[in-house]
Amino acid sequence: MDCINSRIIELAMFTLEDGVITEEYDKFIKIDEPIPPKITQITSITDEMLNSEGVPEEVIADDLKQRLTADTLMIAHNTPFDLSFIYYLLKRHFSDEADEIVANLNWLDTYTVFKDRKAYPHKLIDAVHYYGIEEVNFHRAIDDTKALYEVTKALKNERDDLYEYINVFGYNPKYGVNGMKFSFIEYKAQYYCNSLRPSDEILPRK
Repeated sequence: MDCINSRIIELAMFTLEDGVITEEYDKFIKIDEPIPPKITQITSITDEMLNSEGVPEEVIADDLKQRLTADTLMIAHNTPFDLSFIYYLLKRHFSDEADEIVANLNWLDTYTVFKDRKAYPHKLIDAVHYYGIEEVNFHRAIDDTKALYEVTKALKNERDDLYEYINVFGYNPKYGVNGMKFSFIEYKAQYYCNSLRPSDEILPRK
């Protein structure tokens, strides 16, 4: 995961207020180099699509800065990945403000929650299958966002303890923390389980 030198080519997110979606954001991002063929094969995103529909990265950075206000809850599946890429995108354009922006947010990793409830594997598509959610076109940002929204609701309906996991990222103790670490996140070794953990044994418990 080269979050420093790699570039995001599509960014999508939902904005929710009081549980209601108020914005669906989805934009292609222009980059200064050809898309690797493997990425095009996985996502179906082509250079032509970025050139004709994409916007400069600085536009995305400004959009993020406007939306990522203090205490906003950011939800992703494998959030350490998203957090690292967002951080370096902001760092390239707002070098003096990027650290404060990401530190003032709250972060929820549904991957960590899902690992406390089901045996391996734990990808977003696995959560979709486990909770009987309609499949989307995975590897496209807006479709992944739609799937994440439904998975988050399913996790909350299954047991309403997502608040316990805010700013807590689990990691495989065999391999340690993968990628960069942030001071405002608590990293905890997360051991194997094959079913919904009892409420007094979930990862964030002291």
